[in-house]
Amino acid sequence: MEKRTEIGEIGEFGLINHIASQLTEKQAWTELGIGDDTAVLDPKGNKVLTTTELLIEGVHFDLAYTPLQHLGFKAVSVVLSDIAAMNAIPTQVIIGLGLSNRFSVESVDALYEGIRLACEEYKVDVVGGDTTSSPQGLILSMTATGVVEDEKLVKRGTAKPNDVLCVSGDLGAALMGLHSLEREKQVFLANPDMQPELEGKSYVVLRQLKPMARFDIIHELRELGVVPTSMIDCSDGLASEIIHLCNASGLGARIFEKNIPIDDETYLAATEFSLSPLTAALNGGEDYELLFTVSQEDFPKVEKIADVTAIGYMTNIAKERVMVMKSDAIVDLTAPGFGKA
Repeated sequence: MEKRTEIGEIGEFGLINHIASQLTEKQAWTELGIGDDTAVLDPKGNKVLTTTELLIEGVHFDLAYTPLQHLGFKAVSVVLSDIAAMNAIPTQVIIGLGLSNRFSVESVDALYEGIRLACEEYKVDVVGGDTTSSPQGLILSMTATGVVEDEKLVKRGTAKPNDVLCVSGDLGAALMGLHSLEREKQVFLANPDMQPELEGKSYVVLRQLKPMARFDIIHELRELGVVPTSMIDCSDGLASEIIHLCNASGLGARIFEKNIPIDDETYLAATEFSLSPLTAALNGGEDYELLFTVSQEDFPKVEKIADVTAIGYMTNIAKERVMVMKSDAIVDLTAPGFGKA
């Protein structure tokens, strides 16, 4: 039987000290981390960016099929993806935890194992946070800091007409992973003796449980000397994010169905669930890929990045948000999901 240490046995400050003892600082400009009233950061002339994500059990994640280690990793990836969307480099995170009495010190350790692995992956420091009791379930409040040189900062609203619209990776996988996990949960609830059937779905399940913020693309763009003209991350679905870019820039966009990247496993899973793979890609969300525009002059450089696809271009028709289908029919892009503030 696994050891279970009640949080009440060590208290809030004991838990904080327990967490802090497992973390090491990696950023030179983290002057003071966990242990005082606030963190002290010295960014040395860079622009400082900050963003927050709130993840609530039963709304944003289900612990019936989400390992705590994966949740910790995902929570860091999700908040840092917004830093990537500004063409910035991530540096610190601050973590707030709301814990019900279901959770032990060992379960917090499992959560922080994932957080620690993500911090190693992204080279960021945990510099503070808060812990409190929760009447039910787990609440994670994630705040991230990043830095960027003034001339490399990228916003949503600075695209120009005829800029090429590009996306990293592939789309729709996270939604199909969620559908697969939800189905297996229902099967288990109906018959706990049934073994999960996730063969052929390892990619989509991993994209749901352990997404990656695409700093590899940010570093490749920097190596090529390319600063995107606008950028956003795909957290709410491709269509929604394109509309955000259009609204912010006052431009239109035209994309092409044949160019939208969809992984084979995503395509097969969508077909199995009687869902259009294209709908999954356009409206699925939680892919955390980067959607960005580059000038025509810079596009030949961007073409060299293996995991980036050109899907269309920006137009000077402000209300145009359309997709050219393989049949050459033109349809309006719609975003039925929740928009991003």
